[in-house]
Amino acid sequence: MDGETLSGVGRQLQQLPADATHLVVSAGGNDALGYAPLLQGTPASVAEALLLLNAAKERFDGDYRSMLPAVLAHGLPTAVCTIYDTPASEPGQKVIKAALCLFNDSITRAAFFRGTALIDLRLFCSEDVDYANPTEPSSQGGGKIAQAIATLVRTGHPGPHSVVVALAPRGSAAKQQSADAP
Repeated sequence: MDGETLSGVGRQLQQLPADATHLVVSAGGNDALGYAPLLQGTPASVAEALLLLNAAKERFDGDYRSMLPAVLAHGLPTAVCTIYDTPASEPGQKVIKAALCLFNDSITRAAFFRGTALIDLRLFCSEDVDYANPTEPSSQGGGKIAQAIATLVRTGHPGPHSVVVALAPRGSAAKQQSADAP
């Protein structure tokens, strides 16, 4: 839901329709947005800046890893989405894009650890026209996202081009997860 954070996913799951067949989680963008003031700070060194960003990433990582088991407990095929970038025309886009890599790393690692599919929204929302504003997809971007989700539901993976092989937790067999650009 628009404006929600990771802590609100559990509340949304309580309203899950009984006939749901798949779950797709696109969460964390508003949480990452809450750390935006860090980008305006003036740390004394690059190392200090990286430590501040790492502390934010660790908090986000803990919140994301706490949220995901509640989703997976429903036993439905599940995919998680990365946080899309901001449009290239947006002032500060390069800094924002670099910072979002930290949070998307948490999402990617959580997905691979849990064996869920991953839809990388950065690959789908890649043009300025994919955004209605700096933090929301446009109808075109939304269409691309919907197409990726529909492909995932129909075929079991978001697209035909990329496959990532990740080791399953605790030494079990490797799992393959697909991710794809449009």
